[in-house]
Amino acid sequence: MAGIEFTHDEKTHLSQMLQAYFGKELDQDLGRFEAEFLLDHLARTLGPVFYNKGLLDARALLDKQMDEFTDALYAMEMPLDGA
Repeated sequence: MAGIEFTHDEKTHLSQMLQAYFGKELDQDLGRFEAEFLLDHLARTLGPVFYNKGLLDARALLDKQMDEFTDALYAMEMPLDGA
């Protein structure tokens, strides 16, 4: 699977968010180049962790829905004559 890729607009927006965070929370100026470099690093190193967590959450939701669907199918079964 390929790494996480952002559109130009997404990358610009996320970089600006990083710059704002660094300025407000850390009192540090972060240039555009540095912000994009940091974003690339975070996407490469932390992206797979968040992606895999999302897959686990989706799998858990689907498992729950499949259990409910299976229960609904069993509830629809007709009794057999003579049983």
